[in-house]
Amino acid sequence: MKQDKAYTWTISEVAKASKVSSRTLRHYDQLGLLEPAHTGHNGYRYYGQPELLRLQRILLLRELGLGLETIGEVLDGQADPAEALAVHRNWLLAERDRLDRMSRTVDATIAALRQGETMTAENIFRDFDNNPYEAEARERWGDRTVDDSKARHAAMTPAQKQAFMEEYAALNQELARCFDAALPADHPAVQAAVDRHYKWICASWTPNAESYVGLGRMYVEDPRFTANYDKVRVGLAPYLLEGIKIYAAERLS
Repeated sequence: MKQDKAYTWTISEVAKASKVSSRTLRHYDQLGLLEPAHTGHNGYRYYGQPELLRLQRILLLRELGLGLETIGEVLDGQADPAEALAVHRNWLLAERDRLDRMSRTVDATIAALRQGETMTAENIFRDFDNNPYEAEARERWGDRTVDDSKARHAAMTPAQKQAFMEEYAALNQELARCFDAALPADHPAVQAAVDRHYKWICASWTPNAESYVGLGRMYVEDPRFTANYDKVRVGLAPYLLEGIKIYAAERLS
C-alpha cells in the first residue's frame, strides 16, 4: 500500500491492505464507525493513519465476536489508541495460550488413540475450560448473547473492569438500604436502584423486558445466585425481582 504526500490512502488501497472490501468500508462510514479523514471533490474517500489504526481495532473487536453497534460503543470509550490496543493484545495472547493448552490435550488424545491406550475422563477434557455458568447462560439466552457479553468484558481495560465490580458492590448496598427501610418495590428510590442495576447489566448485554425479568427470577430460583445476594441481605434477591418486574413493565415494555 502506497501513501501519498499527505500521508493518506485511498479506499481501494485500504481495502487491499486490510482485506476489507470497499463496500464494507463504505458501510462503516455510513454507520459512523469509521469515517474517512476526508472526502475528495470526486467523492473518493481518503484515510490517514488514525483511521487505519481505528480499522485495526475494529477488526480485532470483530475477532472478539462483538457486533458493530457494540464495537462503536467500545471505541468511543477508549480515548487512548495505544492503551486500547494493549488490552486487545492481552486478549489475543490469552486466547493463544488457551488454544495452545487445548492443542496439547488433543495431541495427547491422538497419541493415546494410536497406541490403543485409554485416557481418563479428566485427561480427555483437560484444559477445555468449561464453565457451567456459561453453559447455562447459553441455554437461557443463546450463544450470541453470551459471546457478545464475553467479548465486551474481554475488551475492557483493567480500570474499567475494576469500576464494573465496584459498581456491582455499590448498587447492591443501595438495594440493601432500600430493603432495610422496607420501601415498596415501586418506590422511586427502589426503582432508581433497579435502573442502576439494569444499566450495570447492560455493560455485559442488553436484556428486554422478558429476559430482564427472567434474570431476576434466576437470582431467586438458583441457590448459587440467591446465596450471593443473601450475603448482602437475606431476602434481597426476591426483593430485587419485585423491583425488576415493575421496572420491566414500565420502562422496557
